[in-house]
Amino acid sequence: MLIDKSIKDLIPHRPPFLWVDEIIERSDDSIVAEKLIPEDLDVFKGHYPEHPLMPGVLICEAIFQTGALLLSNLLHNKPAELGQKIPVLTKITGARFKRQVRPGDTVRMSVKLVETVSSVCLLKGTASVNGKVAVKTEFSCALVSA
Repeated sequence: MLIDKSIKDLIPHRPPFLWVDEIIERSDDSIVAEKLIPEDLDVFKGHYPEHPLMPGVLICEAIFQTGALLLSNLLHNKPAELGQKIPVLTKITGARFKRQVRPGDTVRMSVKLVETVSSVCLLKGTASVNGKVAVKTEFSCALVSA
């Protein structure tokens, strides 16, 4: 899958550490995006080579990057001083790993903005494969100077 060009315009992540391929839908307070997990991903050589599994921390990273895409929309519609900020992960709460993600799976990440207090945003995210939840988490980002 080719990476949606708008993603590279919205967040600073780049391959090999870009974990979002496409934005499916977006509103003011939520976003849905997808990532195809390549079968030849280098991490599978060492993460259970006989039974390759996507590391949970990378699934979480896909959720966090999806949240950054949501917040980039928020930041671009704010006053100039806030628009010069970037979201930086500050807290992960209650990450729950429910299903395995395997090579060739398409992961759908859904993130909702719960609350913004000053320059801190609280978000909830889910990653699923074929409609079944793989990971759920809550996380916070501070908006810091770029």
